[in-house]
Amino acid sequence: MSITETSERQPTLEELKNSLAALVPVLREKAQWSEEHRRIHDDSIRAMDEAGILKLRMPVRFGGYEADTRTLVDVAIELGRADGALAWTVSTYWIASWIVGLFPDEAQEEVFPTPDVRICGAVSPSGAAVPVDGGVLLNGSWHFVSGALHANWQELATVLLRPGAEPEPVIVAVPMSSLEIVDDWHTSGMAASGSVTTVAKDVFVPDTHIIPMESAIRPNGLSKANADSTIWRSPTILAGSAATVGILVGMAKAAREAFFERMPGRPIRYTDYEHQAEAPITHIQVGTAVMKTEQAEYHAYHAAELVDAKAASGEPWTIEERARVRADEGWATRLAKEAIDLYASASGGSSIYRHEPIQRIVRDIHAISVHPMFSPDSNTETFGRVLCGLGPNTMFI
Repeated sequence: MSITETSERQPTLEELKNSLAALVPVLREKAQWSEEHRRIHDDSIRAMDEAGILKLRMPVRFGGYEADTRTLVDVAIELGRADGALAWTVSTYWIASWIVGLFPDEAQEEVFPTPDVRICGAVSPSGAAVPVDGGVLLNGSWHFVSGALHANWQELATVLLRPGAEPEPVIVAVPMSSLEIVDDWHTSGMAASGSVTTVAKDVFVPDTHIIPMESAIRPNGLSKANADSTIWRSPTILAGSAATVGILVGMAKAAREAFFERMPGRPIRYTDYEHQAEAPITHIQVGTAVMKTEQAEYHAYHAAELVDAKAASGEPWTIEERARVRADEGWATRLAKEAIDLYASASGGSSIYRHEPIQRIVRDIHAISVHPMFSPDSNTETFGRVLCGLGPNTMFI
C-alpha cells in the first residue's frame, strides 16, 4: 500500500515505515523550493498528512499511533534523508502533539479532532499570563516557532502571574487563529522550517488549556485518558531529544548520497587524479564519514532505546540516565556534522551552487548544531558534571 494513498484502514506502523523510503525522492524535489520560500512546500505537508507521519505522537483514540521513540528515530532518519528542514519541522509537531497529550482531556478533545491537526510549539517561557474569570489573558511573543505557518494550534510556555504568588512557568495551548505571525525568519540555515515569531495580544486561554511546566518536565500529566499510555511516562526533554536525534543521521546519509551521485567522472582539479574515486584522500574522507555516521546512528538509537525501556518499565529515571540521553543527542550532532563536513570538503568548488543539495545540508546541520538542546559541548558538559557527582546546571534534563 502506498504511503500517500488514503484508505479506510489506517496503515500499521510497519507499513508506514516500509513505505516512507519511496516518498523520499518526492520530498527532495521540493526541498530547494522550500528553502527559497522559507517555508515547507504545501505538497510536502500534504504528503505528511496523507502518510500519517504527523499522527505518530497523537493519542490512539484520535487516530494517532502513540509510537515509541525508536519508531520516531526510524522515521526521522528517512525524513532527514529527504530534507533536514522538513524533518525538523515534523519532529517539532511530534513534540508539541506529545505535550498536548499531557493536557486535561477536555483540551485534547478540542485540539486533536481538528482535521489534519498540526501543533507547533515553544518551550522557552516568554510573555505573561494574568488570571481572569475562567482562565488567563496571555500576552507576549515567542521566537523560533518551527512549523507555525502550517499549524492549527500552538503549545507555548509562559509565566503565570498571580497576585500574592510567585511567578509560575506554565504551558498553554492556543489556536493559531488567536496569534499573530511575524515573518522574521531570514537565516543562513534551516530556512525552510519557517521558524517565525508568534505574538499573543490579550488572548484568552481557558483553565482547561493550561498545565504547570512541572507537569510536562517530569512528567505528571493531567490527562486521565492517557494516564496509562507508555509514551507519556517520559520526561519531556528526553522524549523530545529522542524524537529529533534521528534527523541528524538522516542528513548525514543524505550527504553521502549527494556526494556519491556527483563523484563518477569527477577529477580532482590541479592534480593528476582524473577520477576522484582513485585518490587515497577520497578513500580516507568517505571511509571516515561513513564511520562517523554509523557512530551517530548508534547514539540516536541508544537514546531512543533508553527512553523506551524506562517508559516500559515505569522505573524512575536516575539523573545519570537523564544526562546520558542529552549526551547521546550531543554526540550524534557532533558526529553527523563532522561526517557532513567531510563530504562537503570532498565535493569540490562546484558543490557550492544553490542547486546542489550538499551545500544546503551543510548549512542546515550547522544551524541545528548551535541549537542549545543539540550543542555537543553543553550536553557533554552536563553529562560530565553528573558523572563527577555535581548537579546538572540546567532544568532541561
